[in-house]
Amino acid sequence: EARLWRKRLGGGMRQVGVLAAAGHYALDHHVDRLAEDHARARSLAERLGVDPATVHTNMVVLDGVAAPMLAEAAKGQGVLISQVSATKVRLLTHLDVDDAGIDRAVEVLAPLL
Repeated sequence: EARLWRKRLGGGMRQVGVLAAAGHYALDHHVDRLAEDHARARSLAERLGVDPATVHTNMVVLDGVAAPMLAEAAKGQGVLISQVSATKVRLLTHLDVDDAGIDRAVEVLAPLL
């Protein structure tokens, strides 16, 4: 079961060199701004009704949702989310998600929840 969840959360990639290169670049250029991603994730969680105390990184998990419907409806409105299971989705904040992106995600997702 642990392997299944690892893959669902993005841990199934095998091309280590590509991942290492991205990680190396991030460490050299973006460590100082990781706190921004984490703060945006907590804000997103709170605005979507998730306890922000459960958000420790840039990942927000919505549990107890109709994941296929939610993912498809969000995608149709330009918000990409990852379906983890039939009832769980994962939202990520990153370098390319600014405050306006968080606002848009909330605008799209809140009515669907």
